[in-house]
Amino acid sequence: MSLKPFPVVRRLVPETPAYSWPLLQERFGFEVAVKHENHTQIGAFKARSSIVFIQKHIDAHGRPSGVVSATRGNHGQSMALAARSLGIPARIVVPEGNAEGKNRAMRAFGAELVIDGRDFDIAKRTAERISKESGFLMIPSFHKNIVMGVATYALEFFRTHPDLDVVYVPVGMGSGACGLITVRNLLGLKTEIVPVVTEKAPAYGLSFEADRIVTTETAGTFADGMACREPVQEALDILKSGAERMITVSDDEIAEAIRILYADTHNLAEGAGAAALAALRQDAARLKGRKAGVILSGGNLDEAAMRTVLAGGTPSV
Repeated sequence: MSLKPFPVVRRLVPETPAYSWPLLQERFGFEVAVKHENHTQIGAFKARSSIVFIQKHIDAHGRPSGVVSATRGNHGQSMALAARSLGIPARIVVPEGNAEGKNRAMRAFGAELVIDGRDFDIAKRTAERISKESGFLMIPSFHKNIVMGVATYALEFFRTHPDLDVVYVPVGMGSGACGLITVRNLLGLKTEIVPVVTEKAPAYGLSFEADRIVTTETAGTFADGMACREPVQEALDILKSGAERMITVSDDEIAEAIRILYADTHNLAEGAGAAALAALRQDAARLKGRKAGVILSGGNLDEAAMRTVLAGGTPSV
């Protein structure tokens, strides 16, 4: 994999900052660098992905009549933003009860929203049906060209902080962690990559331990960007080959990490965006004298959830 699509990504996403925050170092006793993917124009790392997937399709097959996908929010915003920039209609399927703020954002980027199913995996099957019926191009949540776009944040991070000993990254469908592993390997670095899942959506963690795909019946976490029930084999293969371990965090730990990020960096993280710091917090005792990185993958926290978290609670699903 090369990073030639960098100019394609730059149409929509300038380089995001990666700061070592003094208050985090004071809190944990070692340097913590935060990659601020909450600073893209959709407030999440996924802004980098769909533009690459669609452009690669156009280069190979011509312009699609439209694009369709399923999402809990950030992937859908990415698709809507990319489709608008290319002048292509976008239809997005979200599950019932999806965060209204993310729904509004997708509509604001010009996408048509379809609400169907109790969770992401059911919504995905609806999107696949719509693709077959309409002829619209289906944009998956995980694909090598999705990873290629996402991997540009990893290149930026490693160029800015080449001395990272370890990086913690949340896992939804896996593109963010796979992008980090791929770029780390291309650069020949020895940085440890630690993928993070939440205990209420443990499918990737269970699959990682079993070395095979393990699905779950539910994924009831307020960290909606991590709410996966059905892992992708291609992603699991990369995670298994490039990560020695995976950490599981609780929703309570994620809520506390949101509060820490707000207090120490004045940035608002969504659940998935704070999961990496929650995992770092678990590992803090073993990180003394090392330099750690965390991916703040997004800041699109629902307003009701934000009020609950900042009041000291954990949102229920």
